[in-house]
Amino acid sequence: MQNILTSVHSVLAYIVLIVLILAFLNAVSGWLSKRDFKMSKDLRISLFALILSHTQLLLGLIVYFISSNGLNAITSIGIGNLNSAARLLALEHPTTNIIAIVLITIGWSKHKRKEASEAKFKTLSLYYGLGLLLILSRIPWGQWLG
Repeated sequence: MQNILTSVHSVLAYIVLIVLILAFLNAVSGWLSKRDFKMSKDLRISLFALILSHTQLLLGLIVYFISSNGLNAITSIGIGNLNSAARLLALEHPTTNIIAIVLITIGWSKHKRKEASEAKFKTLSLYYGLGLLLILSRIPWGQWLG
């Protein structure tokens, strides 16, 4: 079961990254071109990125709590005894990604309160961009691409 969940978490990560990058680029292009915020396109792209990010976080938390690389590694040998790769998986990756999803969620919530299209796009650009940057900074690239 753990292997299946870990595989789904890894595959979904590619999809989340693609959709999050699309949402970020859409927000930046809308902001810079000063176009109108369209509910049919712009809202759906941003919402889809939010939903997929939350789904990935939930799946990641499940994997974390059942995996030997997550909470079990911290409780059995302690944080100070983890090497850098184990620390990344056990501590840095989950913590940073939770912060990233919180930022994405804040961006989604704040953009809904804005009236002007430019303000909506600017808010989404800032928060989704920061979330994306954090996610990219803590992907275990050695395991993910290897």
